[in-house]
Amino acid sequence: MTTHGHPQGAAGTNLDPWYDNYAERSAGLSASEVRALFAVASRPEVVSLAGGMPFVSALPADLVTGSMERVMRDQGAQALQYGSGQGVPALREHILEVMALEGIRASVDDVVVTTGSQHALELMTKLFIDPGDVVLAEGPAYVTALVVFKSFQAEISHVAMDEHGLIPQALRESITRLKAAGKKIKFLYTVPTFSNPAGVTLTWERRVEILEIARANNILVLEDNPYGLLYFDGAPPHAMRSVEEDGVVYLGTFSKTLAPGFRTGWALAPHAIREKLILANEAAVLSPSSFSQLVIAEYLKSADWKGQINTFRGVYRERRDAMLVALRDYLPQLSWTVPNGGFYIWLTLPEHLDSKAMLPRAVKELVAYTPGTAFYADGNGRNNIRLSFCYPTPEFIREGVRRLTTVINGELELLNTFAQTAPLQTIRAEHGISGPPSDLG
Repeated sequence: MTTHGHPQGAAGTNLDPWYDNYAERSAGLSASEVRALFAVASRPEVVSLAGGMPFVSALPADLVTGSMERVMRDQGAQALQYGSGQGVPALREHILEVMALEGIRASVDDVVVTTGSQHALELMTKLFIDPGDVVLAEGPAYVTALVVFKSFQAEISHVAMDEHGLIPQALRESITRLKAAGKKIKFLYTVPTFSNPAGVTLTWERRVEILEIARANNILVLEDNPYGLLYFDGAPPHAMRSVEEDGVVYLGTFSKTLAPGFRTGWALAPHAIREKLILANEAAVLSPSSFSQLVIAEYLKSADWKGQINTFRGVYRERRDAMLVALRDYLPQLSWTVPNGGFYIWLTLPEHLDSKAMLPRAVKELVAYTPGTAFYADGNGRNNIRLSFCYPTPEFIREGVRRLTTVINGELELLNTFAQTAPLQTIRAEHGISGPPSDLG
């Protein structure tokens, strides 16, 4: 029963009269810095180095429209109908071909198609996490994965990384500490290849060692691999799933190597987990889109999809190089990662700066980035920034870094105004670099 549209007896808030009725787990749902930036970053005058949007304009439209036309002509009734909760068999067969490029050999029966790999991650979390359970996650970690884990009331424990990826000894120490505290560790979440946000890649030796640690401690590994085929200067190590079948659930997606608008990903899981994933998939969405699956299957059958991935590599390599050159020219005193693939560079600021607090100044200077704190559940990453090079043109990337330099120096000068010690050094770009292009706002 309600009174004037409000639930009877519910206090609510001024903005949401249903506030007191939400489930406790909804408290873990909060807008990430990435999501909050999209409204600003979409303005044409803003150079966005924030979002990880693929450059889908590099995909010839006729490759997609041709596949759509053939599907509707030959399989139209099936494409517009409900489908299996596991996914279309033809697409699952092609997914095996895709994963084979990273050393994975599997059965089509062990593949579950999902509405993007993000959906697979949520299903896995739903299946495994009770409130208070621990998820081990590399630090920094993919921001929306953290949102998913929090939404199921998981405790997130970060494991340190370096330029070679997750540090095995840090993983051992985390497991020992958590077990001593009586914590229940459910799985390790990692993006081992061209990680989001750090851009680093886990070495083969560490992959093997981390799998051994996980096996010895009965910890499942979630290997999230959106970027593995988007390498620049030589292929990365094979997937962790290539050498461990029973202890790894592999998450893949077509969002980065085709287009995110299809919202199609997959999970490759051991038999028992696969069966529960199918049931969870059906409970959540009944079935993934038959239309999207059939179009992708037709594309993989008829198009030179490996050549198209190579085209994407060239596009992203050029933009990675443009960002590295701009960072060297404008911010030579800072440090950053040098990715061999993927979408991201991880920038380290002077320790006195706070990237989240600095963001309003950046927006005023018409440049957007993602603060490092977005990628930690514990408040770390304050003096880090994730820079995305996948979407802007090389010219806009350079201009964005130039504007970012203005922001950083403005913050340093402001701190100097109130400093009680020696002044902080502002950053001076190298001599002889060109100014911004005249056609940039």
